[in-house]
Amino acid sequence: MFGIALSLSLPILADSVRATITMAGPPSVVSFPLFRMIEEHALKAQAIDVRFQLWQNGEQLRALLVSEHIDFTAAPSHLPANLYNRGFPVRLLTISAWGVHWLVSRDPNVHNFEDLRGKELVVPLRHDMPGILIDRLLAAHGWVAGRDLVIQSARDFPSAVNQLLSGQAENALLVEPSVSILLARNAEQPGAAPLYRVQSLQAFWATSFPEQPQLPQAGLMATGKIIQDSALLLVVAQAYQRASVWCQDQRHECAELAHRYLPHLSVAALEESIKYSPLDARQAVDVQQQLEAFYKLLFVQTPELIGGRIPEAGLYAR
Repeated sequence: MFGIALSLSLPILADSVRATITMAGPPSVVSFPLFRMIEEHALKAQAIDVRFQLWQNGEQLRALLVSEHIDFTAAPSHLPANLYNRGFPVRLLTISAWGVHWLVSRDPNVHNFEDLRGKELVVPLRHDMPGILIDRLLAAHGWVAGRDLVIQSARDFPSAVNQLLSGQAENALLVEPSVSILLARNAEQPGAAPLYRVQSLQAFWATSFPEQPQLPQAGLMATGKIIQDSALLLVVAQAYQRASVWCQDQRHECAELAHRYLPHLSVAALEESIKYSPLDARQAVDVQQQLEAFYKLLFVQTPELIGGRIPEAGLYAR
């Protein structure tokens, strides 16, 4: 178990001290605990040098994985399932993000996702997360894309933010910290109509799928030969859990730390993103049931997203 009790125990020594451990992640809250781990030298007994590699989109992450340039990465939960089923050496350590997407609107009459019926919604990464989640929600409510909801694709989250700021769109599905950045930038524009943080995708998911209300969206995975070092995986998982708790308890300090790694994002916006996307790092094997229920929902509509089948127990680090 990678639980709190273990995290308070004596350090567990990995198989050997490594020259370098490279961790990676996107510019979002799931990466913030990694910054804390590096700054507090949480892995000083396991590696001489611990580095962070930022990735901005799925293409960059896939390139890092194929080139074997990283050892651990924060990633959407479907990715390790997909890679494992395709024979890649991966292990899922933790799930920490249970709701990072928000509906943002300029329309004061939009109070939840159901109020979007007959309107347009900008969705970044249409054929990946979060687009796949929207497809599952449309199906659950009997809506037809193009008829009940017109979905406009955006290349990435910054593109969707710019569409809202420029008035090209009224509604968008965004991830933190994009939401907090957007609201701050909009407030700085003289005479700009207000934007509203309407509803989290997780809240709408919970009402749509009461039998599977939790949305295990992202976590930490290991990749490559390092998965053979079970002791190291345990140490990293424990450190990530401790760092996640610290980020929740010390939001401002965590935001200041994240700003050093993401200097283009303001401390205020980063702090807001932690507030609205709480981290709850749990051992993946302990939430295997929730993950499998989530994977089954994805499998119904897009089996290729998780590699064509529900992953076996070997995916989960133990």
